[in-house]
Amino acid sequence: MAYDNRRSNGDYGRKSYNRGGYDQKDFERDIARDSKPYKKPDGRKPYGKKLDDRQDKPYKKFDDKREDRPFKDKPFKDKPFKDKPLDKAAEDRREAPNTNEPDELPYIIMGRNAVREAVKSGRSIDRILVSKELDGSLREVVNLARDNNIQIREVDRYKLDEICMPFGHGGKPGNHQGILAQVPGVEYCDISDILRAARDKDEKPFIILLDGVEDPHNLGSIIRSAECAGAHGVIIPKRRSASVTAAACKASAGAVEYMKVARVSNLAGAIDRLKDEGLWIAGADMEGTEMTKADLKGAIGLVIGSEGDGLSRLTREKCDFLVSIPMSGHIDSLNAAVAAAILMFEKKRQG
Repeated sequence: MAYDNRRSNGDYGRKSYNRGGYDQKDFERDIARDSKPYKKPDGRKPYGKKLDDRQDKPYKKFDDKREDRPFKDKPFKDKPFKDKPLDKAAEDRREAPNTNEPDELPYIIMGRNAVREAVKSGRSIDRILVSKELDGSLREVVNLARDNNIQIREVDRYKLDEICMPFGHGGKPGNHQGILAQVPGVEYCDISDILRAARDKDEKPFIILLDGVEDPHNLGSIIRSAECAGAHGVIIPKRRSASVTAAACKASAGAVEYMKVARVSNLAGAIDRLKDEGLWIAGADMEGTEMTKADLKGAIGLVIGSEGDGLSRLTREKCDFLVSIPMSGHIDSLNAAVAAAILMFEKKRQG
């Protein structure tokens, strides 16, 4: 029986192997390694060369001047779109004036009195949005709107706050009092419409002209005072002036529904036209004659200046005379809307 030396050393079940020898497998492995295709006779490797020394690059290197680039001659000089010719439609859009003014917001009438007067005057109303919590006076306005077959929609109060947010201030919405009316828009008239209204009443024209009143609340208050004082219309310029927005309508307590408002591009031209119609133009100014001593009888156009600067130089020169309000206190000026109301009722007193 053959004797195995491994068993005597306790190596039972282990596979025998050649310790540290060089066998046939090692020889075949070395032969295969030496026959690799990338192995060069001189021992150098192709990727050991620098890229700049290669002559077989598939692309062409541009020089520093870049004269052989395909877009050497730019069609529109340095800025490709600066002098690019436009088609006629693009030119029309570029030359068209921007008619959207910053105060042109979706027109609504907010507040209980303003909505009530709009319904009573027969103004065109798209719909009325009212809060779900109805109280006494609010229910009265809703019933009046139903009698006039106006569409009414009950909404949450936060929805009214959201719509009136552009007409508020200090991060708070406009004071809608739980109701607002959505209308097609303000209906401006022409100066001839105001003069015609005075002739229809067989009265001397009494017209209020505003020279740069930019606060819509002042505009609404002046319209309210003008309606109460018997004025036939209000003229405002298109530029540098507040327009009849929801805030102005709210401040007028609905008087804008009964007062004709004309919007002109040139206030000086409107003054000249009124002079041609036989009106005397009186400007409100601190340096003018006291209103009780001035002659305000007959056809009068009363000009009210802006809140801060008063009458402009050109408007002041266009006025026939200036009138002032006598003051007694330490403050020598009044709010534009208050001053306008005082002068209007002085004109009404004189007749």
